[in-house]
Amino acid sequence: MGLFKRLGKTSDDTLHKQFRLRVKSNLEALVEVLQWFDRMTQSFVSEKCRWACKLALAEGFTNTVRYAHQDLPKTTPIDIEVYIFNNCLEIRIWDWGLPFDLHAKLEALRDSPNDPLEKESDRGLFFMQELTDDLQYIRASEKRNCLVMKKKF
Repeated sequence: MGLFKRLGKTSDDTLHKQFRLRVKSNLEALVEVLQWFDRMTQSFVSEKCRWACKLALAEGFTNTVRYAHQDLPKTTPIDIEVYIFNNCLEIRIWDWGLPFDLHAKLEALRDSPNDPLEKESDRGLFFMQELTDDLQYIRASEKRNCLVMKKKF
């Protein structure tokens, strides 16, 4: 519950459903992740919202594999959680990588003289930010981080 408070949850948000999936740190697991997300959310979330969230989830998952877990074994788990509240959907991707300052990276990309959308490695961060209403990357413990993406209905 501590992470909820850190993310600004209030008692007004009613949790309707929650789902969890654990996969190995392997890009081939992306298909499984997206199919799972579709199955779990199709009864609760509009097609338009689900599409945006799936794209953000795909970017977040691939960034976790490619960057957060780049020096870790492919057997390292990635935990994905989906929470459906009365007014929003929240996706959490848990990794075991080093800490990363998402907002500082986004600021540096914005301040760069080069168009960040021309760089394949960085544009996913902008996609996630544009497709969601709130994007955070939190160091939740000594060894785990959590990418949190919220999309309002």
